[in-house]
Amino acid sequence: MLQVHALSRRFGGVYAVQDVSLRVEPGELRGVIGPNGAGKSTLFHVIAGHLAPTSGSVALAGVPIDRLRPDQRARLGIAIVYQGDRIFRRMTVRENVMVGAHSQARHGFLEAALRLPRCRREERELGARADAVLERVGLGAVAGQPAESLPLGQQRTVQLARALAANPKVLLLDEPAAGLRAAERSQLAGLIREVRARSLTVLLVEHDVALVTSLSDTITVLDLGRVIAEGAPSAIRRDPAVLAAYLGEAGPQ
Repeated sequence: MLQVHALSRRFGGVYAVQDVSLRVEPGELRGVIGPNGAGKSTLFHVIAGHLAPTSGSVALAGVPIDRLRPDQRARLGIAIVYQGDRIFRRMTVRENVMVGAHSQARHGFLEAALRLPRCRREERELGARADAVLERVGLGAVAGQPAESLPLGQQRTVQLARALAANPKVLLLDEPAAGLRAAERSQLAGLIREVRARSLTVLLVEHDVALVTSLSDTITVLDLGRVIAEGAPSAIRRDPAVLAAYLGEAGPQ
């Protein structure tokens, strides 16, 4: 579903990502871990199109997407939930989620400005899609509330719902559990499992190693922009290079 080949991104003379290759199968949940500065978020931003690669390539379902803008990649099926709180303030929960659904809209600016029939029909369809996603993630009861009024855990769920409303083929989750309490992390993990159960391909960057190992089929470990290990969670937890670079010499308990 997603193939990254020999991907590099340099800032000046420093490589944030260097010669990274990934092959992610349809329906796979791939964890990406590494210490601070390992290049995880940079990798995601290159895949999503917000950063251009210095070299290398990215393909979605066999189709090269290197030269496409972020909105074009979103239309083809790349969705990303960014690190931190990225909600549209002064908008309701439902309106936030509808923003994600609009990546699949076919009407243009003029049709929207004139409120032509196709625009009105699509707006109804996108609203219904947003409502369905909100029910699916457990936020249907707060759809009309301002998104900024929700607790942090629910705001993260709004971000996830907004991405799901785009009907993505590949979902990129960049540290979705950062700053959440234990109960909120547990709820988020349940949502990610539910998403994965629907055969959606997911890439998960997260500092919470226990969360990543409990969710992932395969884990890729980055250090200083390079892949240092890749394999099943059980193998990654025992890998000497990973223990030295990320988990600490003693390893996980």
